[in-house]
Order: sequence, then structure tokens, then C-alpha cells
Amino acid sequence: MSNPVVTHQPGAGGYGTNVQTGEWSTGLHIICACTLCFVCAVGCFCPLALSCYTANKYGENCCLGCVPGGLTAMRTHMRLTYGIQGTICNDALMTFFCGHCEVCRMAREIRIRNGEISQ
Repeated sequence: MSNPVVTHQPGAGGYGTNVQTGEWSTGLHIICACTLCFVCAVGCFCPLALSCYTANKYGENCCLGCVPGGLTAMRTHMRLTYGIQGTICNDALMTFFCGHCEVCRMAREIRIRNGEISQ
């Protein structure tokens, strides 16, 4: 019985199963295209509800959006899963100072990656 020959070493692949792009699909600003009106409206008027919705769509417990540091943890995991460049420090700063907009971007990212909307 012969051992299989290794022709290449595994690289720094993705954490999850989604396509690796290196960047977020959309910017931080709120885009109010027709396909994103729900995300924009809920993000502006009730960001806590959007953070719970986003956590649920991402496969986490919906309460993660209400827990201190939960959005930072979810953003970090999302970056690793989708192969988006960044640091944990940047994740913490973005969710602390730009939390409303960041929750909108994470919700858009999930919907785009799940094929629910196009870019």
C-alpha cells in the first residue's frame, strides 16, 4: 500500500465555506437601494432589532446583538469566515463608534453572501 503524494501544502484558506474576497461587499455608508430598504429602515430606527436579526441570519443566537461585545465578536467571526481583511482592534472600534452603520453593513453582507440580494 503506497502513501499518497502531497503535491502542495494547504494554504491560508478561509475560515468558513464562502468565497474569499478580502473586502466587505458594501461600504460602511447606508445604501438605500430598493433591495436594501428593509435593512436601512430597521438599522436607522431600531438598530437593536437589526443586530438581533443579523445575529439570527448569521446562525448565532439572536441575543448576541444585545450582549456587550457581541457585535464585535460577530464582526470578527464574519471577517474570518468571509476572508475579509482587518483586525480585532478595528472590529471593536468600528462597532463601538459606528455601531448603527456597522450593523447595517453586516446585515447587507449576510444577505449578499446568502444570495438574497445582489451587490
